[in-house]
Amino acid sequence: MPTWTNALREHYRWVIVAAGGVLGCVAIGGLFSLPVFLRPIAQDTGWSTTGISTAMTFAFVALALGSIAWGSLSDRVGPRNVVLAGSLILTAGLALASLATSLLAFQLLFGAVVGLSAAAIFAPMMACVTGWFDTRRSLAVSLVSAGMGMAPMTMSPLAAWLVQTHDWRTSLQRIAALVAVVMVPVALLVRRPPALTTPPADAPSGAATQEPALSVGQALRSAPFLILVLTSFLSCATHSGPIFHTVSYAVTCGIPLMAAVSIYSLEGLTGMGGRLVFGLLGDRFGAARVLVLALLAQAVVVLGYVYARQLGSFYTVAALFGFTYAGVMPLFAVIAREHFPLRMMGTVIGGTTMASSLGMALGPVLGGMIYDSFSSYAWLFIGAFALGIGAFLAALAFTRLPGRKMAAAVA
Repeated sequence: MPTWTNALREHYRWVIVAAGGVLGCVAIGGLFSLPVFLRPIAQDTGWSTTGISTAMTFAFVALALGSIAWGSLSDRVGPRNVVLAGSLILTAGLALASLATSLLAFQLLFGAVVGLSAAAIFAPMMACVTGWFDTRRSLAVSLVSAGMGMAPMTMSPLAAWLVQTHDWRTSLQRIAALVAVVMVPVALLVRRPPALTTPPADAPSGAATQEPALSVGQALRSAPFLILVLTSFLSCATHSGPIFHTVSYAVTCGIPLMAAVSIYSLEGLTGMGGRLVFGLLGDRFGAARVLVLALLAQAVVVLGYVYARQLGSFYTVAALFGFTYAGVMPLFAVIAREHFPLRMMGTVIGGTTMASSLGMALGPVLGGMIYDSFSSYAWLFIGAFALGIGAFLAALAFTRLPGRKMAAAVA
């Protein structure tokens, strides 16, 4: 490969990282604008809070189902086409949801359409980034994840500012316009990884036929994939309930509402650091090893909420919890890239994303049921600890699998 081509790839791969971060931030921000608009929508329309919130449940289900579908499609037509389509559909979904005149229409448009379009960003971009990096891969994936994690600190305040000066329909339309203005041009910057477009210069003729090619079906039935899916599901089920119910739990402990909200914000802030630190550690010590230790840490830390009563102790646990749970997630994409061919990365990462989305959908519901049954959140955190230990053991089992790597098969 010519020197100038190497230099171009070296620089452009960071453009891919930046594009992934921006796309993820705006897409996730658009999806999670619903909690900001929840009360204004209810006051304006008379729809129930539960009915409006159900749109988010629909969104998580659509996100889960759409992840593997969009990921698989990106393997066939390329990530740029997929993220561009997702950006356009997201724009349309937000705009049409703002015009909904019935609760069911709003649930379908915001939940199903917006959730499905957001799924077109995460798995394809994660797969794309892993293909652009042979070194510093964990850091690159973590930076993309950190960009997505910026949504609560950028898009949510923007939505809150808009709804203070406009009605919710106008505010949602302006969010839709922002999505179009930002995401469509950025999507055009996305490129396939060079390994999928240019055969390696030192590859001998007929090298692809020296080993039997791994099919997508074989990959999806393989032990590494199934264990990754299980680990991803258990990991997200571990932290989704505590994340969703943190504010409510703090209030039941006598913490004022605004202070309770700051606990939730601290989780997000320290999560940014967790993504970067675990990314650097993954590059240095191996993503699988770091994942095992991070999942164990997540399980232990979440149990700390059982003993939190004062604001100071809440802050301490929240800082540690946010740091660990946010740092865990990017490592799954890195491990997938290390064990499966690049040509099917979208499908594989889409599968793990589907599992994580289902895990995220499980926690809030179970947490509510637990509180309604026991008038206490203690069993939520004890249950989360048990799920976290399950995730740790699943990841540990992954490291005990035979060390055969499958990532070399690109074609």
